[in-house]
Amino acid sequence: MEEIFHKKTDEMDCQPGGPFVIQMLFKNPVELPEREHMTDVMQRHIGTTECSCCDDNMVGFTALDHVVELEEGKRSAQLFISTCSDFEEDSIDDFQKNQMWDCKDDRDRIFHECKYQVFATDMLATALPRQERANLDMDFLEALVELFPTCEAFYFQNCGKLFLAEDVKNCQFTGLNRFIRFGVNVRFFHISGSEDIVVDTIGMETLCLPDFQYYFHDMNPNWVVNHGYNMASYILNQETIIGNGDAIMGILQGTMTKDVQWQCYHKKSLINPSRDVIDVNMGRYAAGNR
Repeated sequence: MEEIFHKKTDEMDCQPGGPFVIQMLFKNPVELPEREHMTDVMQRHIGTTECSCCDDNMVGFTALDHVVELEEGKRSAQLFISTCSDFEEDSIDDFQKNQMWDCKDDRDRIFHECKYQVFATDMLATALPRQERANLDMDFLEALVELFPTCEAFYFQNCGKLFLAEDVKNCQFTGLNRFIRFGVNVRFFHISGSEDIVVDTIGMETLCLPDFQYYFHDMNPNWVVNHGYNMASYILNQETIIGNGDAIMGILQGTMTKDVQWQCYHKKSLINPSRDVIDVNMGRYAAGNR
């Protein structure tokens, strides 16, 4: 059954470079591990690390190998883990749940059974080079998997992806493609009253990179979803800037090919949250006014 959602006009724009937020869900309350153990695990995954704070609300770590240049001088990126708190099933709305493709069969069970949560986030990481920040956040994720073995699922707030903890633990992706796997979602929407479809990526703005948007008809949407992931991976791995009016490879019979060229334009997103996107004109498959 398809649900109908209406675009919100009062939602705030995404802020490029905002904190990367991981929400860990648990069936039972969980205590933070001992400070020394946490520091040891963080060091093995992240590099030289110091525990910068530890109180009743959170524990913080300074990633000394990841230095940013600020107006007040050089500072190291910070990583924080909250103490356990109650999780409310309805804190994540149906619009978000509808785009959780990686955990669709377990989604409702997870939100019903998990009553507790722990948050993890970075700070002062915006000024890091994009690739360095992406790898730091994914190294942090791998440390969290080791530190919290009873975690049932990971919810990535920036992109809306939900994964079983086992799927995160057993991930085969390496390097920067870990960020594409966990930090970027490709969403799919039918436009009510038409045959038109919108596919877009969400999550790239965390690295101050644009998301991609496709507004089209008469093409297999799964092909477009794969194209979105490939383009997100390409601009992150190659550090490529796609300019207004530039052309990229399109799709022919499900395969990306240089024989098909699609024009790209910098626009605001059609679907919430409002953010800068690369709108891909899919030629004869394009919908809307072009």
